Amino acid sequence: MIVSFRHKGLKLYYDKGDSSKLQPQHVGKIRLILTRLDACSTAAEMQVPGYDLHALSGNLKNFWSVKVNGNYRIIFRFEGDNVFDVDYLDYH
Repeated sequence: MIVSFRHKGLKLYYDKGDSSKLQPQHVGKIRLILTRLDACSTAAEMQVPGYDLHALSGNLKNFWSVKVNGNYRIIFRFEGDNVFDVDYLDYH
């Protein structure tokens, strides 16, 4: 279950369905990613073709990343069965 967001636009979309703060071309995939994240209890459950799931290192150690499109990623971390600090960024 998703507990917290870093990105205000993702939270707005998750809570109210308002995608105005997100890239319009990414909304469909973001919806799929958030739906799956909300149902997952481990990062391994996000291993889906096209998501390019991988663990991050450095300042983002303990975070996982999935691909939205191009350089855009959704990153998140698990604590127990819950997902925290969900963020949407261009980190490359």
